[in-house]
Amino acid sequence: MSTATEQTAPPTPQSDEPTKGLSQGRIVARKFFGHTAAVASIVVFLLVVIISVTSQGLGPIPGWWKWTYEQTPPLVNGGAPTWVLPFGFGEHPFGQDRVGRDLFAMTMRGTQISLFIMVTIGVLAGVVGIIVGSLAGFFRGWVEAVLMRITDVFIVIPTLIAAAIVGKAGGQGGVLLLGVFLGLVTWMLLARLVRAEFLSLREREFVDAARIAGASNSRIIFKHILPNTVGVITVNLTLLMSAAILTETALSYLGLGVRQPDISLGSLISINQAAFSTRPWLFWWPGLFIVIICLCINFIGDGLRDAFDPRQKKFSLRAIRRLSATTGAADAAAGSGRTVPVTGAESDDPVTARRHDGELYRGSPSAGGQNTRLELDDDGEPGRRD
Repeated sequence: MSTATEQTAPPTPQSDEPTKGLSQGRIVARKFFGHTAAVASIVVFLLVVIISVTSQGLGPIPGWWKWTYEQTPPLVNGGAPTWVLPFGFGEHPFGQDRVGRDLFAMTMRGTQISLFIMVTIGVLAGVVGIIVGSLAGFFRGWVEAVLMRITDVFIVIPTLIAAAIVGKAGGQGGVLLLGVFLGLVTWMLLARLVRAEFLSLREREFVDAARIAGASNSRIIFKHILPNTVGVITVNLTLLMSAAILTETALSYLGLGVRQPDISLGSLISINQAAFSTRPWLFWWPGLFIVIICLCINFIGDGLRDAFDPRQKKFSLRAIRRLSATTGAADAAAGSGRTVPVTGAESDDPVTARRHDGELYRGSPSAGGQNTRLELDDDGEPGRRD
């Protein structure tokens, strides 16, 4: 009778050794800053924010750019961009419109307004969605029924029609009112996600322990459950803000969003749409900044999702190659029936490999593997032995 050792293979070749002894915050930060696209997106997004704010100023504080978005200097070079790569900016690097306004100044002002509306929508929708979802998921019963029916009413309203109505009303009342109105029609998805998280977390042992200790409902919600939903909230808020800037752009393009004298990236495209064939640069720069902002927000959300979700594992080609070499060495020795000690892909834990019924089992207890003793019966079927 022969015996074979079976070990459950770890889910990935990457070990959890580097994160041992670290707090949850440090683990999340390490995973996030290991996401190259997310880190690059943060850098680009911060550059866009800094340039847009400092070039045109904020409120009474003037900017460093020589022109404002309202000034109409004489046309230079027929209004075409004076930017000569790489550093020859000239008087109007982005060009001018038909009346002579500097397009760089208008694009930076439009970026400011679009970012302000995006943040307003994100904050308002986040607050409403978190409150509604947490109350519905924690208290359940009639509270959940009432709040979810209100959410369902908002969900079935066509988003485009609702956005057009509130955009028209908000555009007449200023940029802040537009952001508030749009925030009131975009919170429903976040509320449902937060509710689902609360329904799951309220049944956990740490919540029961808090109740036994005499904690109030508000303390359980804000101190124990809500911090465990930060990952879901953060990721979905970034995606919500990315969709918000596209909604504002679409409304402004249709004339239902930001109105003059204020401008946004969408309104810039709408104002200059008649000059698309003769002055295409009037579309290049506002469109480019819309794409940059949306891509940066989406990549940041991607990085946050990977950082907060423990099931997300970073693919490592080096680890795959090491595991392949390990498998080859174990395959060569498995025919003799002997155990081959090999090194883990990312740690020094010994990994045991042995072939059984034509399959190779490998893993280590520290990587999640479990040792199970098997013995072969006379008919060749494996039987478990305690």
